Formats: sequence, C-alpha cells, structure tokens
Amino acid sequence: MRKLQCISVALLLVSSLSGSSAKPASKQSGVTSEWVAKPALFFQHTSPLKLPLSNPTIVVKKGRRELLLFSDGKLVRTYHIALGLSPTGDKVRQGDRRTPEGSFYIFAKNAKSAFYLSLGLSYPNAEHAALGLRDGLITRPQYNQILNALKRKLTPPQNTVLGGDIYIHGNGAQSDWTWGCVALENEAIRELYQAVQVRTPVVIEP
Repeated sequence: MRKLQCISVALLLVSSLSGSSAKPASKQSGVTSEWVAKPALFFQHTSPLKLPLSNPTIVVKKGRRELLLFSDGKLVRTYHIALGLSPTGDKVRQGDRRTPEGSFYIFAKNAKSAFYLSLGLSYPNAEHAALGLRDGLITRPQYNQILNALKRKLTPPQNTVLGGDIYIHGNGAQSDWTWGCVALENEAIRELYQAVQVRTPVVIEP
C-alpha cells in the first residue's frame, strides 16, 4: 500500500499545537526566514465564499506561507499554510521534504484523507521530469509516462525517484511539518475543497 500522504514527523509535531505561536522546524531544514505563524490569522473569514467560483485558480506563495484563491482572476481568499520540513528550494527527489515549485493542476479530491481533506497535485510536472531525466534520476520510459499523464490531465506516476503524493490538505498550519505537502487549518481546507474541482490550475512560487 502506498505510503500515507505526507506522513508527519511525530504525528504533526502535536506538542506545537498547544502554544500561542509557532515557528517552522528551522535550522536543520535550512530555513532563513523568520516566519512566525499567528493562530488568530489562520482562518478568519466572516462571510461565506460565494460559490460556484468562475475559473478558479490557486497560487501558493511559499515565502509568505500563503495560499491565494482566485475567481476569474480576482482574489477571493487568502489562507495561511505550512510547508515541508525543508521549505526552501524546489523539490528534486523523494524524501527531500521540499514542497515543489512550478505549475500544476489538481488531479484528485480525497474526502477520506488521513489529513482531513486533500487535493492531489500533479507533481512531478514536465520541468521536474526533464531535470530528473537529465540528472539520471528517472529513465526515458518513466519520463514519457509522466508527460503522457500530464498531457491527458491525469495522475503522473507517483512512485519514481522524483517522489509523489504531494497534496494540499488539512491538519494544521502552525509550523512547517509535512513531507512536502501544503497544509491548511481544517476550516480552510474544507472551504477550499468545496470551491475547486479536479483540473483546477495551481501555481507554487518560492
């Protein structure tokens, strides 16, 4: 059975949830920013999101720990997020605990996720596949399989050396704790989950 999506270290670093603020798992992961999560800002929208959205798109800004939701190019929501335990830099291979960067799409919606709700991201994308082929991390047949899946907006192979199982999911955004996923508070992922569909574009920026 495939490994659970973005298995946390020590079950989400549970002890951090009891504090009034949290910092990311820092020095050993190469974090240079002084990001501090503010629990009061995790999810504070007083008015419900008007659905359905028109041509929804998602933009993740890793350095700002924000996920932006757009409808027809208009910003409608900003959510605070947590990233992988090594949040700086693009994902290169399985186990590096980095959140990937680039252009993706949602390939699946999982209402029975181990992390409340989840949206599957189409990692590896074409750029990751090209770099993986160049560096000898994947074979030419694996490269072709990835590109064929992307062309059809399906799930790219998730079990190559490049890694996979990258999701936007719940279970908390107080500090960076995932194995490369984007994590939100449960209230936020519930709203986002209802607002977007499979094939919604997602851009992840440094």
